[in-house]
Amino acid sequence: MNPLHEPNREELIDLLNRCWMTHDGMWFYHCLQEFGIEKANHLNKAAIKSLAPLEIERILKALGIEQKIESFQQFKGFFERAAPLFIPPFMNASMNFPGGNTLHWAFAPKQCFAYKGIRRIGAIDRYECGVIYRLKCWFDSLDLTYRLDPPVEGCLMLAGDACSGDFEFIFP
Repeated sequence: MNPLHEPNREELIDLLNRCWMTHDGMWFYHCLQEFGIEKANHLNKAAIKSLAPLEIERILKALGIEQKIESFQQFKGFFERAAPLFIPPFMNASMNFPGGNTLHWAFAPKQCFAYKGIRRIGAIDRYECGVIYRLKCWFDSLDLTYRLDPPVEGCLMLAGDACSGDFEFIFP
């Protein structure tokens, strides 16, 4: 008999995220089958928006952050600690801080996990991106002011291979 493998921290994060994203994808798929793409997009965004404040509260507590985020440095510290818990390598995303008060995101060409899944079920042409919307809802839950460039409604990978952009944060 082989000894049991004890997953390390990264393996656990990956497993939990894969299970969560598979559940999320199956939920979207069944909403799409039952109600059509418009309703599936609406329900997906409603679920994300109502989940974000709960996620943010739990993340802040888990990271021991008790004060309101009032500067870009505080935000950057928060995001650098939270992102590895929710944006594992299989999502094919990179997030970095190129300068100023900017968070840059980019997905490997045609490799966004949501793009691949929604394309597989045949709804990519009318899918409203839930990935960037989730980040927006997180930032709204943190009561942050930002500009998003480019604006994201549908899937940016439909117009080309890439999905990338910037959140520029505005602090008093």
